[in-house]
Amino acid sequence: MSQIFETDQQYLMPGIQQIASRSQLVIERGEGAILWDEQSKSYIDLFAGVGVCSIGHSHPRFVATITEQLNKVIVGSFSTKVRAEFGELLASVTPENMDRYQLFSCGSEAVEAALRLARSYTKKSNFLSFWGGFHGKTWGALGLCGVDFKNDYQPMPPGYTKVPYAECYHCPFNLTYPECKLACVDFARKTIEQELKGNLAAIVVEPMQGTNGNVIPPAPFLPALRQLANDFNALLIVDEIITGFGRTGQMFASNSLDTNPDVIVVGKGMANGLPISGLISNDELSSAEPFAKPSGSSSSFGGNPIVSAAALATLQVILDENLVENSQKIGSWFLQELQKFQERYPFIGNVQGKGLTIGIELNREGDRDRPLEKEITNEIFDRMIRAGIIMMCYSAKIRINPPLCISQELGEKSLVAMQAVFDSIANDYF
Repeated sequence: MSQIFETDQQYLMPGIQQIASRSQLVIERGEGAILWDEQSKSYIDLFAGVGVCSIGHSHPRFVATITEQLNKVIVGSFSTKVRAEFGELLASVTPENMDRYQLFSCGSEAVEAALRLARSYTKKSNFLSFWGGFHGKTWGALGLCGVDFKNDYQPMPPGYTKVPYAECYHCPFNLTYPECKLACVDFARKTIEQELKGNLAAIVVEPMQGTNGNVIPPAPFLPALRQLANDFNALLIVDEIITGFGRTGQMFASNSLDTNPDVIVVGKGMANGLPISGLISNDELSSAEPFAKPSGSSSSFGGNPIVSAAALATLQVILDENLVENSQKIGSWFLQELQKFQERYPFIGNVQGKGLTIGIELNREGDRDRPLEKEITNEIFDRMIRAGIIMMCYSAKIRINPPLCISQELGEKSLVAMQAVFDSIANDYF
C-alpha cells in the first residue's frame, strides 16, 4: 500500500468510491485520456471521474483560462465577464427557448433546485422518478433515487413515487420492445392516476441511466414521457448531469430523442472536473415564485468566477475541437468492437451505448437474472488496473465513460488490454 494512500485513508471517512478504495491508486498527473500514478505507471482513463473529465486532463486552454482568472478574482456574488460569456455561449447550444440558467456547486444541489422550481411553477407537490435512477445523495435528491442503498436511510421524505424505467434487458413486465408498446409508460400513467390522483409536479428522468450501468432506453421513451407530463400539466425535468455536453454524441441527450424538456439539469463534464452544476429552463418557468424571489435560486458557490471560467473554457474546447462529433464517432466504433465480445465470452450478456456512454452487463451463460459474482468482477477490475486500464468494472454492470477527446488509437489499446483480461477470466473461471 502506498504511503500517500495510507495517510489519506487515515483521515478520510469511510465510504469513498469503490474505484478509489479498491485500486488504491495515487494519481500524480494526467494528460488527455491518460493518467500517471506516483510510480509513473500510465493508465488509459475510461472512467474520467464518472464522466467528469470531458475535454481531457490538463488541457492547455483550460489551464490557461483558469490561471488567468485566478489572478483576477475568485469569489463574489456579483456579475463577472466570464460568467456572462459562459451564459451567452451556453444559450447558443441549448434547445430552443431554453436560455435561462442558474449555477450551483454539485449535482444534488441542482436537482433539488429543479424540484423547488417545479413546485413553484405548478403549485403541485408530487414527483415521479424511476427504478434504477440516480439523482444525488442529499435528502431531497435521494428521494428521487431508485437504487438500493437509499433503503438504509428510510423513511424517505414524502412526495416521491418510483416506476419502472425502460430498461428492456430487464423488463419487469417480461415483454419485448417494440411489441410492448412501452408498457412501462402506460404503467406510469396508471400510477399517476391511481396513486397520485393527478397531483404531479414533475416527471424526473435520466435520458440514459448512468449509475444503473449506462442503460439506453428505446428512442420513443422520452417523447412518451414528454406527452405524459403534458397530459397531467406537469413539468418534464431531464437529468443530464452525466449525459450533457457531448457525452452521448449529442450536445444534450434529449436533443437526439426529439424531446423538449421543461428543465435540464447539468453538471459533471460541464467544467472538466471543477465543482459546478446548473439548471437550464425558460423565462416563464424560471420566473415562478417563490423560486424567483430574491435569494430563492441562489447558491453560495454557484457560478463563482473560477468555475465560470472553467465552464467557459470547457464548452469552448468542446465546440472548437469538435468533441461532440468525436464522441459520436469513437463511441460508435467502440460500441461495435465491444459488441463482438458478446460472441467471444459467455459471461458478456449485453452491450449498449450512445456516444461515449457505454455499458457492458456480465452474467452467467446469458442468463440476465444471474449477474456475475462479485468475486469475479473484483478480479476483472484488479486485472484491468494491472493492465493499465481504469474503468468502472468492479460490478456486473461495467461503465465506460472516457474523456470526449479519446483517440481511436487509445481505444484500440484499451480493447487489446480488455481482451487479454477477459481471456484470462474465461480461462480461470469458465
